[in-house]
Amino acid sequence: MSSVFDLLHRLADWTEGLADSDWAVALLSLIAVSESVVFPIPPDPLLIAIGLADPGSAIWLALLVTLGSVIGAVMGHWIGRKIGRPLLHRLVSENKTVRVEALFNKYGAWAILVAAFTPIPFKVFTILAGVMNLEMRPFIIASIIGRGARFLTIGVLIFVFGESIQSFIDDNFEILTIASAGSFIAIVIAYLVFTRMQSARHNPN
Repeated sequence: MSSVFDLLHRLADWTEGLADSDWAVALLSLIAVSESVVFPIPPDPLLIAIGLADPGSAIWLALLVTLGSVIGAVMGHWIGRKIGRPLLHRLVSENKTVRVEALFNKYGAWAILVAAFTPIPFKVFTILAGVMNLEMRPFIIASIIGRGARFLTIGVLIFVFGESIQSFIDDNFEILTIASAGSFIAIVIAYLVFTRMQSARHNPN
């Protein structure tokens, strides 16, 4: 587990270095799109770095990243429909593909919603959604909700707290990663349990 977090830290440090570029916002948009398709580095570190340079712009930057990520998700879905499974086998093991596929079979668009908010590689879910021919409308809605919640949380925190949020994130990187994944999964599970209870109530045996 520690090696995974070490890798995330190194990738985050490299991405943050791009914030000093004159093309920082354009790079942020490009990373947001490509991370949903092929790029291994999430846009979060660069969003934080650029946002901290101008906290007043953090929310609109978060919206920009959300838009780019959803556009990339639609591209990933299209790629999945056309050439997805051979490409997917290059990205992840067959065992992981089978597990993600089972998740789609069970939860449909909710699988995208969970993946959009956690450190799970989003491109795997977007491409597999296309492979499994998941309906585009719920796919896009789930992507907007999940990615919007993730990036707007960052944007609002930077807007409100400014530079003090950076040290907090650095000091609690592992905890925040695990907590964000766990809390969101808990919300989804609670919703699924509630809907099943409602369904059972309206359709008693």
